[in-house]
Amino acid sequence: MDNSSGDHQINNFKDFGFDKSVMEGLDSIGFEIPTPIQKQIIPHIMQGCDVIGCAQTGTGKTAAYLLPVLHRIINHPVKGVNTIIISPTRELAIQIAQALEGLSYFVNLSSMAVYGGTDGMEWEQQKRALSQGVDIVVATPGKLISFLNMDIIPVSQLQHLVLDEADRMLDMGFVDDIMKIISYLPENRSTFLFSATMPSRIRELSRKILKNPVEVNIAVSKPAAGILQAAYLTHDSQKLQLLAKLIRDRDLPSILIFASTKSKVKTITRELLSAGFQVADIHSDLEQTEREKVLLRFRTRNLQILIATDVLSRGIDIENISLVVNYDVPHDAEDYVHRVGRTARAEQSGIAITFVNETDMFRFSKIEKLIENEIIKLMPPPEMGPGPEYNPKSSGPVHFHKRNVRKK
Repeated sequence: MDNSSGDHQINNFKDFGFDKSVMEGLDSIGFEIPTPIQKQIIPHIMQGCDVIGCAQTGTGKTAAYLLPVLHRIINHPVKGVNTIIISPTRELAIQIAQALEGLSYFVNLSSMAVYGGTDGMEWEQQKRALSQGVDIVVATPGKLISFLNMDIIPVSQLQHLVLDEADRMLDMGFVDDIMKIISYLPENRSTFLFSATMPSRIRELSRKILKNPVEVNIAVSKPAAGILQAAYLTHDSQKLQLLAKLIRDRDLPSILIFASTKSKVKTITRELLSAGFQVADIHSDLEQTEREKVLLRFRTRNLQILIATDVLSRGIDIENISLVVNYDVPHDAEDYVHRVGRTARAEQSGIAITFVNETDMFRFSKIEKLIENEIIKLMPPPEMGPGPEYNPKSSGPVHFHKRNVRKK
């Protein structure tokens, strides 16, 4: 079931009819005007409908499901766990739990985030708390299955299941885990699936687990209008020098750099550190506590430059990033939108720069086709030598000339 209307009567959060304690939470953090996805999805969740929300990061989807779920928990309490929210990564689980903590500050309910990377003592604490029953559980798939297999989470009266970043969960191979989790849950529940993209695998999954869902699509695959996008045509041998120059020339307070592999992230970090920059990296080799410390430093502006693999391209809410650099062209055109979506949040402005080598030109042309916009092409500064000529029909090395390359 498609839905593209329903927001004409909603002007502010008071129009949804939330419980007083939910409104107190919204007032305390200054939320007044709902985003488009919140306007369209919240009324359907309030009515208990199954929902598919297709929206890119930064559109406000987390509050779009948390707020009506909080309202429904207040008005329809159950014994045991009321709501399970599944996220693909620990970082997103933590972000959701933090958003929940803020929105539910005046609501009398309990919640818990469970994810991998914790020690044995924390496992026992989580086990005890879950067995006693909490209203909302935020979890990564593997960790949640561990607890469900032990039969210690009371889910017989579960009212809501949320799958956040469902496309990323499928990309990470969690489809069997999701179906396993659902096998433990009652059929008589409301299910809300959120995905930045809607490939056939998501359609297939939604048919299996949702009942006659309302579908809402919001600004899919379009970078925010406030992002100044540009691409440098570079050889791999020029990238580090060009990156260092861009950072020095711009002197921006918050820079996020994405690279395609963990080893490349480490190399870039090492080189920038040796050049005197304030930089740290985040990748799967780090312990969870280390990753959280790095993210906290970056959020609080105690760290200027963060270098990451795609673990951060979706679902991490870091405000006011000045510059996003794609050191490599993302493998999927959709991922470009998520990477550059880290900047120009909440109607702010930002810069997104992508390095395009001779083998990535065809892939970059697919990004331009997806976003329906030609991104300006720049050549490296003269002292670095010429970059490759732009040839989007080629997926391999081409002849290199200065002509036909737009100068800065």
